[in-house]
Amino acid sequence: MPHPAPLYRNHVLLLSQSFFIKDNRAELLLHAHKYDFDILFFDDVSRFVDAVAHDGGDNLYVIDLDALHNLQADMPDGRRTLLLGELLQRLPGDHSYIYLQSARQGSRFMLQQRLVDSHCLAYAEKPIANDVLVDKLFKLFVQKKRGDPVRMVVLGDAVLDDAALLARGVEVLRHQDAQTLHLRVKELEPDLVLITDTEYGRTDAIVRVLQKNIEADPVREIALLQCRPDPALTRRALADGFDMVLANCEADLLAAQLVGRADKIRINKDLIGKDRATGLLNKVGLQKKAQGLIRRAAQEGRPLALGVIDIDKFKTINDTWGHHFGDIVIKRLSLSLSTQLGEHDLLSRFGGEEFVMVFWDCTREEGRRRLDALRQAFGAIPFEVGPGELRQFSFSGGVAAYPEYRSENELFLRADAMLYVAKQGGRNRICAEETALALA
Repeated sequence: MPHPAPLYRNHVLLLSQSFFIKDNRAELLLHAHKYDFDILFFDDVSRFVDAVAHDGGDNLYVIDLDALHNLQADMPDGRRTLLLGELLQRLPGDHSYIYLQSARQGSRFMLQQRLVDSHCLAYAEKPIANDVLVDKLFKLFVQKKRGDPVRMVVLGDAVLDDAALLARGVEVLRHQDAQTLHLRVKELEPDLVLITDTEYGRTDAIVRVLQKNIEADPVREIALLQCRPDPALTRRALADGFDMVLANCEADLLAAQLVGRADKIRINKDLIGKDRATGLLNKVGLQKKAQGLIRRAAQEGRPLALGVIDIDKFKTINDTWGHHFGDIVIKRLSLSLSTQLGEHDLLSRFGGEEFVMVFWDCTREEGRRRLDALRQAFGAIPFEVGPGELRQFSFSGGVAAYPEYRSENELFLRADAMLYVAKQGGRNRICAEETALALA
């Protein structure tokens, strides 16, 4: 039997002689697991340094400075208390670190300067509650992760190195007609819109038309590129709804500013559109992605299949073996599904034990067969519910297809209705229109 994939894709390596963080270790782990990462505890400097040195760099490394006076190290002159300078020298220089410190330490600016100059990713002050610390660590994982490219539409003759920006995760799309910009934005759904001051001067209603659309993406930013200083123009632009005003400086400096904004946008999109416990799309993220996929299917004449699944008798699982075990079942299901989907497919944890997926270039019957294969794969996973006691679990699902149903909402409602038929028909099965008729 193949070894199951690790439950948590990310890890935190924590160096601390004793656990000084408010609350307790078990609770910290419980919070971390709900945010899709695990914590490995170290109370020995040499083992911590060795673990960091052999790590691939995708994890986070946390050092509790308040515990340094309790930490000892094998030094040339024997075992003695480890000093901060000695610790910083021993840490691998190709990684960045998160330092936890007391309020007294945090009040010393020279200490803060020394930390931020010593491969510091972030620092935090104690006492800090477990849920707050875990939330901060999760956001650092998001910042380290390279997400989807940020799409930027440019109106006007802005001098940009499009290829260099694309290499840094910013896709540049040019548009020349101010009066049709709102249509282009609706079609492409960019994350960033850059408008030159020349175009704004010709049609100052541009940004108001974009911002007042009720369907406007709340994460989207609209920037004015100002070629020459003009305080009056800047005030008018901000009053009209521009999110920021950028000076039209040298191309590399302008690109650096745009990349910085794109990184912030990418992080906000991940925080808004991803489920923290599984890393999958949530309802918000799925809706945006699914609508884009439907538009692409319409343009290319391709079919889509949308499936809705629900873990069978999940309340019984929670009531019998506890909510922590129920979380493990959800994690294993998300891993099982994600490893078997195509590059252009979508997968979302829609809420609780319910998941939604969209299969690209897939008919209803093909979608039903693919979802049934996923059902069988999950049903074969053994879960250890007690010492030597293994159980398998199942899910039921419903499928609907585009173009029979045209919108993301219509597809979901129809697939959800088919899920209800599957549940009523005995669970552990997948229903589409034809199978529903056969069960009737």
